[in-house]
Amino acid sequence: QDLDAAVERVRNVAEPYGADGVRVLPAFEIISTVASADVEPTGDYSRRVPIEVLRPWVDRAAEEDLYVFLDLQPGRTDFLTQAREYEELLREPHVGLALDPEWRLEPDQFHLEQIGSVAAAEVQEVADWLAALTRELRLPEKLLVLHQFRFSMLPDRDTIVAPPELAVVVHMDGQGPIAAKYDTYDAITAGVEDRWLWGWKNFYDEDSPTPTPDQVLALDPLPVLATYQ
Repeated sequence: QDLDAAVERVRNVAEPYGADGVRVLPAFEIISTVASADVEPTGDYSRRVPIEVLRPWVDRAAEEDLYVFLDLQPGRTDFLTQAREYEELLREPHVGLALDPEWRLEPDQFHLEQIGSVAAAEVQEVADWLAALTRELRLPEKLLVLHQFRFSMLPDRDTIVAPPELAVVVHMDGQGPIAAKYDTYDAITAGVEDRWLWGWKNFYDEDSPTPTPDQVLALDPLPVLATYQ
C-alpha cells in the first residue's frame, strides 16, 4: 500500500483501542535493516533501507501526528552500529527504535537456521546512546522496543537499566494459536510485571485467530503497545 493508504489504515486499526476514552497514538513500525539470507556488502547479513526511502514516511508521520519506530534486524553486526547509521532520523522528536534479537546472529550463524539473541550489555549501550541523544537535543521521551518471544533472546534482560529519557517496552512478538500466545505472554511477564512496559503483536496470517482489540486490552499486565504484521 502507498503512504496515503497506510496513514488511513493505521488510524482505522488504532481506533478500537481508544474505545474506553484512552488516548491512542497510531504509529508505523518500519523494518529499517532487514535480515538477509545472503551476505550483504557490509558482510553482516543485514540489508539497509536507505534513509532517503524512509524519510517520506517519517516526514508524513510528523504531519499526521503519528509516531515512528525503526526496527533493526542486524544479522552479524551489533545493534549500536546500526542505530548510529539512522541517527539522522532518530534526532526527530517522533522517532523511536526497536531491537529484534531474533535476527542478531553470532559469526557462525545464519537466519532461520538459528534464533538469535543479544546480551543485556549490548542493549544497554543502545539505550544509553539513545538517551544521551534525547538529552542533548532536549527531545521528548523516546520509545525503545525490545522484541522477545523466548527467554534465550534476551537471557539477562532484567539487568538492563532503563534511562529516564526512554520508555522501554518488552514486546511479545510470538505467533501461533491464541492459547500458545497467552502462555508465552504469561511466561515473559512473570515475576517482573511492574519492571517493564509491555507490548503485544498480532499477526494477520500466522495467528489463529488474530486476537481482537478487546482480547489485547484484557491482557494482564496491560500492554501499552499493540502491533500488527
